[in-house]
Amino acid sequence: MKKLSVIVPVYNEQNTIAEILRRIEEVTIPGWSKEIIVVDDGSKDRTKSVLKQWEKKVNVLYKEKNEGKGSALSIGFKKTTGDVVLIQDADLEYSPMDYPVLLAPFDNPQVDVVYGSRFLGPHL
Repeated sequence: MKKLSVIVPVYNEQNTIAEILRRIEEVTIPGWSKEIIVVDDGSKDRTKSVLKQWEKKVNVLYKEKNEGKGSALSIGFKKTTGDVVLIQDADLEYSPMDYPVLLAPFDNPQVDVVYGSRFLGPHL
């Protein structure tokens, strides 16, 4: 079985973070297990209090100072243990239901990377 690491960089997403984590948790990907790593980039709203409720289910890392998405991702990458890493923004723009399509090319051992695009459409 392969392992997927999902990194969720978060900054002031109190209204959407619980829903995206629920959706990530719900998605089933045959042949894959998953770990979820949330990096709070110094949120100033109630995001931290929402994340406290998820600490037993997902790996939550808190930054004191907001340093941007790249900084949050860098921290998240260091904590991954999966065969493949996927970045999931917390704003609900992209659906975890698309994970199986994004991961399907990895059935081919020659595939090293897959990029998703909202503009190009499916290109399998």
